[in-house]
Amino acid sequence: MADQLTRPERLQIMLDPEELRAIDDFRFRRRMPSRAATVRELLKRGLAAEGFEVASARSKSQSFRVLGSGTGAGDGAAGDGTSSERSGD
Repeated sequence: MADQLTRPERLQIMLDPEELRAIDDFRFRRRMPSRAATVRELLKRGLAAEGFEVASARSKSQSFRVLGSGTGAGDGAAGDGTSSERSGD
């Protein structure tokens, strides 16, 4: 069981206050234990979603936002998941 909990890789991201608030709102509505668990759950849901686009090789990191519009692939999927989650409450 301890081997299953080992996570040797670290992933760091920078978020603006609005993006962090959206993650915290999602976390608290679902009583999740931590931000890390919440981000893993959101990644799992995003990767399992159908119809996502593959980013072009020229996309920049700043094009991919959790909230709002941007120019990168996947903008609609993130926005749709946020709005449907909020409307379900």
